[in-house]
Amino acid sequence: MEASLTSAPHSVKRWQLSGTDYEPQQAGALLSDTRFSSWTPLNNKRINLQLFEERVNLVLHWFDLWTDRQRKHLLHSLLTRCTKSQLRYCRDLLIETVPVTKVDLTSVLPRFLSLYVMSFLSPRDLCKAAQVSWHWRVLAEQDCLWAGRCIRRGWFLPYTPGEKEFGAWKSHYVSCLSTLDWLTPREAAEMYGTLNQQSTGMTEEEEERRREKRIRQQIREKLREEKRLSVSARKPWGSYTKPEIASGGGTQKGRPKSGLTFVSQPSLSWPLRSVGSSSHSLSLERGQPTTAPQTWERVQACSISSETRKIRGALSSFIYRPAQPHTVSPLHLSAPALLLLISNRIPAYELVLSGVKPSVTAVLYDHRGTLSSLLTQVERAISGKPAQRIGLLACGGTQDIHLLHNSSLSEKTLLTPDHREFWEKLCGMVAPTEEGGGIDIFCPLAASASGVTLLQNLSTLTGLEVRAPVGVATGNFQNILSEWSDGNVPTGLSENQPALPALQYVCEAVLQGWCAQAHWMEEALVELRSTLGLQLQWTSLQARGRALGYFLWERIRLDEICVSRDLSEALIEGLTALTREEETRPVEFLSIFLKNWNEEKKGQEGNGQDSSGADGGSQTCFNVIPDLPQMVLDWRGAAARELHHSECLYLGKLSAVLKVYKEPLTAALNSNRAILSYADIHVVLSPVAQILELNRVFQADLQVRLQQWGAEKCIGDVFVKFCSKLKVYTNYLNNYTTAIHTIDKCRESKPSFRAFLKRSDRTLATHMLSLQELLLCPVWRMQEYVTLLQALSLHTHPGHPDHAHLRSALNTLLQFREFIHKLKRTSEADRLIEETQRQIQGCPNLSEENRQLIMTQDAALHRSPDEQIPDSLKTYEHVCDVGLFLLNNALVLTRQNVRHTPFMLAHQSTHTFLASVALTSLSVREIRHTRYVSHAFVLEGPCHSWVCATQRGEERRHFLSVLRSAIECALAGHQ
Repeated sequence: MEASLTSAPHSVKRWQLSGTDYEPQQAGALLSDTRFSSWTPLNNKRINLQLFEERVNLVLHWFDLWTDRQRKHLLHSLLTRCTKSQLRYCRDLLIETVPVTKVDLTSVLPRFLSLYVMSFLSPRDLCKAAQVSWHWRVLAEQDCLWAGRCIRRGWFLPYTPGEKEFGAWKSHYVSCLSTLDWLTPREAAEMYGTLNQQSTGMTEEEEERRREKRIRQQIREKLREEKRLSVSARKPWGSYTKPEIASGGGTQKGRPKSGLTFVSQPSLSWPLRSVGSSSHSLSLERGQPTTAPQTWERVQACSISSETRKIRGALSSFIYRPAQPHTVSPLHLSAPALLLLISNRIPAYELVLSGVKPSVTAVLYDHRGTLSSLLTQVERAISGKPAQRIGLLACGGTQDIHLLHNSSLSEKTLLTPDHREFWEKLCGMVAPTEEGGGIDIFCPLAASASGVTLLQNLSTLTGLEVRAPVGVATGNFQNILSEWSDGNVPTGLSENQPALPALQYVCEAVLQGWCAQAHWMEEALVELRSTLGLQLQWTSLQARGRALGYFLWERIRLDEICVSRDLSEALIEGLTALTREEETRPVEFLSIFLKNWNEEKKGQEGNGQDSSGADGGSQTCFNVIPDLPQMVLDWRGAAARELHHSECLYLGKLSAVLKVYKEPLTAALNSNRAILSYADIHVVLSPVAQILELNRVFQADLQVRLQQWGAEKCIGDVFVKFCSKLKVYTNYLNNYTTAIHTIDKCRESKPSFRAFLKRSDRTLATHMLSLQELLLCPVWRMQEYVTLLQALSLHTHPGHPDHAHLRSALNTLLQFREFIHKLKRTSEADRLIEETQRQIQGCPNLSEENRQLIMTQDAALHRSPDEQIPDSLKTYEHVCDVGLFLLNNALVLTRQNVRHTPFMLAHQSTHTFLASVALTSLSVREIRHTRYVSHAFVLEGPCHSWVCATQRGEERRHFLSVLRSAIECALAGHQ
């Protein structure tokens, strides 16, 4: 039986039995598993795998012998039997083996990335891209690609596109471009001139050619106007809205006939102090007409009059609520709005924000940014509508404007590519000069020759009217309230608006309060910003500034604190006269005295003169330029009178130091009841006596020259004589820091001196100032001297005999002002180092020679569990919050801890020393933004490295730029 089975099996062929799996000695044991030809040894994995490999090799051998058609048929049969996971595996394998080389990016990338790529194309390339396919045309004609190009060139769409409208801005761009009058550079230079070279005279032939060109230009403007009217009257492109059938013509859906645009976007509502009468309510639905004096300010004030009575709190009154559904945006009114750019570097900018008029669009920008980011903020603020005028309120002097921390605008930097491009684009967002467009700069540039040149070049570059204060007023920011280079009311503005350009942007009372008390408010706001910073993080910088400014103005009531200078002088004289008389009825005596004083004052002023600046019986807080000459061109006389008047006030403050402080302290010392020792009195008050003696001679010389003032009078030699004795001021400034420290030390150690200061500080005799503030007056006076001298030198003809002396004195005072700035920077650097030393616990000694604190930055310290993973796939975990203190030669890292007070919102931040590394051995690199980490960078030292991340991308860019610059300076100094 075994022989017959071995020699002739029933159904197993010989060629099948010749395989490696067939073993005769095991035939009896595997008889039940290998009976048929399709057998598979399921119980033996090794034999199963061997059999599978042999069958695969056999199929591959057959596959090599088949034709191409047979192979494709086999592949089709196999793929139809595969599951989805097997098909995905095949797809990945094919992509890896045969990578895709050509693919439509718009079909692979998301829509917003495709639009971002197309935003780098020129208009010509975008038009070519629109011819690729219908899908490309839809992308290439999106409004987000064309609106910015039109707005930058001043081409504004005359209507608001509908929701389903397609390609409106592109069609408008093509329409405006086709009507342009192209000029070659030579023709443009001949017509408009250049900044560096004035245009020469024209011959008769050139004048005739110019006349013909103007005629052609007028024809083009007529055609452009007709096309604009036809564009504004026709239906929008691609709109699917059906016109409403009504008598008298139909209107488009969502657009009223009047042309006003109704918006319902959310806006911040700020409570106003005076909202006007409630009877002047605006009803757009009833169609009540509004007269010209009813500006947007009255409209907005009346619309929120009911809200203001309910929200009179300080910070709790600032709520974020959406605007009502039928609110007219001021940007869509017939007259364009005013735009005010405010730098957050100016002191107490919150107070200015709180007083910005509702008809003015305020843009608060960070001085650490760039010109391109500032331009983006302006574009976002105007929303496609040109501004009537643009005001610029930033730090600066008589020769330059500190627009940004690394960008100062002056006569030399105006023609640099960055500034030139910025101002050329900015002027495209302002109405033309014929319609009242222009730029108002709040720095006293019109007080110096270089500043006037800057204004002229800026006006030539932008083609707009540029105005600035003339700077013949003394005080911190008092020159803003003085005369401007062009005080006429611009064309297109209401005659009811104030002639002073600054009052077109900010309310008068708020502006006057800020100009007088900006530095005092800045010291208070430093604490408010640090305390309320975290509580107001959800709001923007501008909203936070408005909140703090409203708190200052509404709660501290600066307008009630402010007292008129005439009233203060009258009260001082009345109280002085009252002390000399023995009156039983002092109130009646004082009222009679004030009445007589007022009559004498009016008699001295004469008819037609107005020194108070009041309107309709209202009293202003300041008299900016007393006794201003009536002659418009006599700017030398105005500056000279302001110099003499401010010098008298300055001498009054210096005299108060000796009369109120030095004389009583010396008398107590001589009577053996010493409050201060002789050495302390000499250190603190004796330098003031020397300055007072010098300035009394200076004031007497000025008074002699001004008694018979004329066009040929000279005061430059008086200044030269004064500048020859500036050594007195040099000794005073070198001793100033010691005097301040002596006052603080004596105030803490001597209770009698503390009581003396409490009785003497901030009285009428001291002009409501403390001793420390009075000692700071000489520093402020030097800046006033420079400004007034620049104004005098500007308005003095070079051939005038006084011009050489004025220039000599001005150069001397400019050098002395630079010396004061150097002392101030040194003192500020030492103070910051001391504060940083006290703030960081366990910090080594930071007080080294020439060491300065550049900036501080809050960040988060991260750590990666595996450093071998690529940066794009690396994950990070938050370790702690750190503080980065950047010095000019080292970087200090601290661990930052925030401690909250129970039952209160207040908190306190503490810093513990973590590490320090020298800048010469420090390197930095950025980490690309991934899903695991954002705004991160790596600080690599000689022994350790730290991965830090800031909260915002702007903070990282600014910190890294400053850090790299400090590293380069440290390496250059080390070499």
